[in-house]
Amino acid sequence: MHWRNLPVASRRRLEIGLPLLILVLDQLTKAMVRAWLPLHESVTVIPGFLDFTHVRNTGTAFGFLNAVDFPGKTAVISLIATAALVAIAMYSLALAAHQIYARIGLALVSGGAAGNLLDRIFAGSVVDFVDAYFGTWHFWTFNVADSAITVGVIIMLLDMVRPGAQVAADHAD
Repeated sequence: MHWRNLPVASRRRLEIGLPLLILVLDQLTKAMVRAWLPLHESVTVIPGFLDFTHVRNTGTAFGFLNAVDFPGKTAVISLIATAALVAIAMYSLALAAHQIYARIGLALVSGGAAGNLLDRIFAGSVVDFVDAYFGTWHFWTFNVADSAITVGVIIMLLDMVRPGAQVAADHAD
């Protein structure tokens, strides 16, 4: 059976199921951090490399605008994130079923964006807790949602640059 003959719901399970899975995992891990790890406290997971550290990000990606405060900051960031999420969903639904890598990437991005958006709306900040470091160098503290967004973007970029990607897409119908 050709993908075009499948019901839309069957063709789009990925765009619904994967983001929901990411959202649940993200919210579950953040709830565990809020319950078991006091704010600004750390637990070493791998000495010299990885800690779980409970921090709150009131800014955007990579802590941008975290130290900046202005009236309605949470609402503005949430509105922009909602608009981006809607745009991602619309674009995702426009992809053909055979564009599996792009669909997986966008599903990961949308699930992660939704997880962080829920935090912003209901708590005014995003819980971050994965603290990777080497010596005195620390990467930004992140969470499951951030990881999904990053992996999703990488998958989409790799899909765009892989040899024959456009040729395969042109001949998939």
